[in-house]
Amino acid sequence: MLQSKIFSKTLKNAPSDEKSQNAILLIRAGFIDKLSAGIYSYLPLGLKVIKKIENIIREEMEKIGAQEILMPALHSKENWEKTGRWGIKEMFKVEDKYGLGWTHEEIITPLMKNFINNVSKLNDLAVYQIQTKFRNEPRAKSGILRTKEFIMKDLYSFHCEGSDSLENYYEKIKNVYWDIFERLKIKEKTYLTLASGGSFSKESHEFQTVTPAGEDLIYVCENCGAAINEEIKGNHNECPRCGEKRFKEEKAIEVGNIFQLHRKYSEVFGLVDSDGKPIEMGCYGMGVSRVMGAIAEIHNDEKGLIWPTSVAPFVFHILALDSSEEIKKSAQKIYNELSLIKKEALFDDRENKSAGEKLVDSDLLGIPYKIIVSKRNMEKGVVEIKDRQKGTVKFLKPMELNKFYKSKICLKNY
Repeated sequence: MLQSKIFSKTLKNAPSDEKSQNAILLIRAGFIDKLSAGIYSYLPLGLKVIKKIENIIREEMEKIGAQEILMPALHSKENWEKTGRWGIKEMFKVEDKYGLGWTHEEIITPLMKNFINNVSKLNDLAVYQIQTKFRNEPRAKSGILRTKEFIMKDLYSFHCEGSDSLENYYEKIKNVYWDIFERLKIKEKTYLTLASGGSFSKESHEFQTVTPAGEDLIYVCENCGAAINEEIKGNHNECPRCGEKRFKEEKAIEVGNIFQLHRKYSEVFGLVDSDGKPIEMGCYGMGVSRVMGAIAEIHNDEKGLIWPTSVAPFVFHILALDSSEEIKKSAQKIYNELSLIKKEALFDDRENKSAGEKLVDSDLLGIPYKIIVSKRNMEKGVVEIKDRQKGTVKFLKPMELNKFYKSKICLKNY
């Protein structure tokens, strides 16, 4: 993509009404735009990141046989009245007949009743969706970490009662989530955190990513790394995993949560197996837009964003640091080569920007590899390659570039 054509722009200064690092950097770099508190537009660069996060999630869901569906965001009042949750204040209401979905138990359960009624063995049937949700969030703040409109992946599983199927699937999903967070490059700062199960079960689990911007408080065992959230810490004076009594307090962002719903919703909607027993359910959520914010909070420096290659809008950023025809042609040739082999490249072809401005903008955007074409380097017969994350620099001859491109092939795990 040509940078001169991108529907976006960079800002020198931080927006005055934002305090969180993710919002400041994403707005300054032109990835998102703020409409009002808790409501953002995703611009071309930001949407590319969102789609890459979604695709990683999809690939991991498909590995375990989960099937993707898409449920409506507009929900009828009737289903929510059946579960007693119509009156919940977080739900946006439309003409007192409909509500905008912030979760989908009231939709998925009667939907599945039409397809799995009287089944004697479910074999871990699971469906998921990636969809925009709405929550009347009174504390909309912290950029895209806490919003009124957000993108979420929710997975629901269905199991016959009286077996270990739900428990086993629940444990499987923990491992799947770790695989996703590894690919998103937030695993090292993320903790499996014990939480209350509410009215569903004795306990549930959250995946909490540690960052100073976090609004949640978690307590991490200093021995084994298990964590407990603030809500249930009073009931646990020692680590539930190893018995250690020493914890460190951390601020964190909840990027995922998993629940064993058991029969909470199947009983309400009459979702039963061939013996007439309510089917057990599990629910597994992950905030897609929130994950993007968490990545931005973790992967940055004083110059700007530092995207992991797995979710970066582009892998290569080509900079022509001279207005001469020779430099422009050399940079254009590199861009054409990358386009031919379908490598993701952004070419800064802007003629109204100085070399310094281009370099500053490139650091702000955080694309993994800068390919710098300049008069000084051309005189030496080389091209400069900068690794945004490591800060390393190498000089390659034109004949060596193709090998470099191939070494940075966009594989699933990067």
